[in-house]
Amino acid sequence: MLPFEDFLHVVANAPLISIDLIVENQRGEVLFGLRRNEPAAGFWFVPGGRILKNERLDQAFLRIGRNELGVEIARQRAELLGVYEHFYETNAGNQPGFGTHYVVLAYRLCVDAGMLRLPTGEQHEQYRWQGPAQAQSDVTIHPYSRAYLITAGPQPTPA
Repeated sequence: MLPFEDFLHVVANAPLISIDLIVENQRGEVLFGLRRNEPAAGFWFVPGGRILKNERLDQAFLRIGRNELGVEIARQRAELLGVYEHFYETNAGNQPGFGTHYVVLAYRLCVDAGMLRLPTGEQHEQYRWQGPAQAQSDVTIHPYSRAYLITAGPQPTPA
């Protein structure tokens, strides 16, 4: 893991690659967490995280699931919605003069909500489930997260 100052140098000079998880429960509601950190602090956002150097996609997916949902879920259980670009004016260090650019692999998965062990504190203050139709018009949900709902169609029942 990079020291934070080195990480900010990367953020200032290169895009980051991440995975976002569009998690649906048995009722078709989508999971959102209230972001604590920049970028997008104060907005409801889907869970996700950066892919680390030398980390394979399958490993990253398992780690992000563990960190963001409290459970490991194999990437093969998810559907790739597409590749997205996110541009933010802010950065994780709240440093002036540069924003954050993400290239995001967005995956949709359906889960039994009872199996999740949602962690609070570091990334999210709290979580909520919301129906896609209501979420699309909810301005407290970040526009980038709302964009995923336009792409996503009906999801099969969890296995």
